[in-house]
Amino acid sequence: MDLETLIASITVFALAIFLGFELITKVPPTLHTPLMSGANAISGITIVGALIFSNTGFNNGEPGNAAWLAFFALILATINVIGGFTVTNRMLNMIAGKRRGK
Repeated sequence: MDLETLIASITVFALAIFLGFELITKVPPTLHTPLMSGANAISGITIVGALIFSNTGFNNGEPGNAAWLAFFALILATINVIGGFTVTNRMLNMIAGKRRGK
């Protein structure tokens, strides 16, 4: 990887961090849970990408740094999806409980 590509990648990463922070701080608390449950689709895409990349990240049969990074991304995205579905399920149960109480 040459220096120009590295600088471009770091720039995109820094801009993504800034944009993500600005977006999340502007969301009202009442919309935060539905927004995060919708973000599970993005984590699902991350899981698929990590699975594909982990298959190509081998050098001569040995797992390289890219394979380990893909494995780490797979673990974190899986935790995020499971947590998101758990939160969404709890939110839907709270709404269903309010409807039954009426």
